[in-house]
Amino acid sequence: MTSCRRTMRTIVLTAVIAAFVTTAAGPARADELKFKDDFLAQLVAAVPKLLAQQDKETGRFGSGIWIVTDQNLMFPLAAAWSIKDAKNPHHHSPKVLEAVMAAGDALIADQDAKGMWEFRKKDGSTWGPIYMPWTYSRWIRAYGLVKDGMPADRRAKWEKALLLGYEGISKNELDHLHNIPTHHAMGLYIAGQVLNRPQWCQQAQAFMKKIVDSQDPGGFWSENKGPVVNYDFVYVDAIGTYYAVSNDQAVLPALQRSATFHANFTYPDGSDVETVDERNPYHAGVTMPNLGFTFSPDGRGYVQQQRERRPKDAPLGADQLASFLLYGQEGEMTPAPGSKASHQFVLGKNDAMVSRQAPWFAAMSAYTAEVPKARWIQDRQNFVSLFHDKAGVFLGGGNTKLQPLWSTFTVGDVSLLKHKAGDENPDFTPPAGIVHVPKSATLDPSAQSIIFDYGGVVCAVQVKISDPTTASVSYVLTSPTDKPVEAHATLLPRMKGEWKTESGKSGKLGEEPIKLRPGEAGAWIEHHGVRVSLPPQASITWPVLPHNPYTKDGHAEPAEGRIVITLPFSAEVLKHELTITVTE
Repeated sequence: MTSCRRTMRTIVLTAVIAAFVTTAAGPARADELKFKDDFLAQLVAAVPKLLAQQDKETGRFGSGIWIVTDQNLMFPLAAAWSIKDAKNPHHHSPKVLEAVMAAGDALIADQDAKGMWEFRKKDGSTWGPIYMPWTYSRWIRAYGLVKDGMPADRRAKWEKALLLGYEGISKNELDHLHNIPTHHAMGLYIAGQVLNRPQWCQQAQAFMKKIVDSQDPGGFWSENKGPVVNYDFVYVDAIGTYYAVSNDQAVLPALQRSATFHANFTYPDGSDVETVDERNPYHAGVTMPNLGFTFSPDGRGYVQQQRERRPKDAPLGADQLASFLLYGQEGEMTPAPGSKASHQFVLGKNDAMVSRQAPWFAAMSAYTAEVPKARWIQDRQNFVSLFHDKAGVFLGGGNTKLQPLWSTFTVGDVSLLKHKAGDENPDFTPPAGIVHVPKSATLDPSAQSIIFDYGGVVCAVQVKISDPTTASVSYVLTSPTDKPVEAHATLLPRMKGEWKTESGKSGKLGEEPIKLRPGEAGAWIEHHGVRVSLPPQASITWPVLPHNPYTKDGHAEPAEGRIVITLPFSAEVLKHELTITVTE
């Protein structure tokens, strides 16, 4: 049993000592991750900007519609107040302490009788009462950092409100294995330490054991079947913070496995590989790993790689800086796979793969699943993504729901499955007459190909890299059928970017739809420096929109859509090969 007595003050002291050792030891060796001096300077610089975002009368942060997660800024402010360092002028600043206390008072004012808040979003939608995990964990961490500096009356007020919330979390929120309860468990452990409730520490530790036991051997967590890449970071952040405050060695192997998984499933530009993700489509931008990746050499190498890929003028958010400073671990690192010009990694038993042949990078997934009824779990429908160093990710883009044109292959009438505007509670089950997800898939890493079974109709896709500017993707119908069968190449849009075709049709990509019938585009279409060859049967559609689970009615904006090349098969045409040329 891990101790519940390791206080937040001890954690801060450890961080300060580590920062001092970093400074005293001189420059970091090339094989070590060092971040504390840099991150402390960034946090110090961020504090005035954070304070300026607070309404002094209400204690609320943010602009527009107020939501409880606006108050998350109390945590980095509390960290800045608590870290004793000669380079930190905010240590024990009365102004910073008052801002933290006012932020918590605002949360208390909005609590209901159970300690819950209304889940509001900035778009004005409301989703019912919730023990908001991201806010509760930051509130209890902030309290642990500043409580000794608070006046007795406000401290008692905070403690009563936090006890109310965490009693509800303890009773109601750790009843299933998911990323949100995992974050709650981390907060509950800290609440047990700070509020002297050892039974909460024991409850959280038992839950964390279940979570790490549920991790796939490949180093990820699943909420249906296969990785949940984007939300996997939530697990790692929560478990990493828990490890830092508990020293529970039982969770360390899970953090190490996650580091290996994420280091491999990252594009060379630092963005996450979406191809295997069951929750989120592709999002551009460098993902900065959280503090949970600092507890292994592989993880620290991944952190360093992502730091180097971030724009120089884009500092980390104050929340992440605080977490790294309070809980992160410096030390030896292993270079991440992204630094290699040639690299292949196969996940599980040929479940998925990434292949780097610079300047190309291909990702292929063989994860399949029946269409989930939950809005948050996307259909396993899109299985290939392509990246080039000059063009970024341009083909693939991941999964959605109620949109068969995002599927690598479909069998049947694609018009039968679609999202109805305004429907807040759709039936995601595909009707008879359309199959847009395969029943099974078999990946051959050596050939970079996948064979699919769409209910007895067998199809295949293969990626070939020819040279630094040329690749091809082949779509094959291997079992002729009288049913309509199509392949779909999904191209990621660059809004306001130019597009042109061999036939002379052209324009700038915007909200205006594009519908080019077979033959209208000619022999190719070009967008964002990538030219894709077109067979005579190909048609082109823009924007092909996803179902967005994060909007209540599922609506999506054009920028979330795809340019889709539809490739129909027939008795005479059983194969389509698209030649892809990077022109810029």
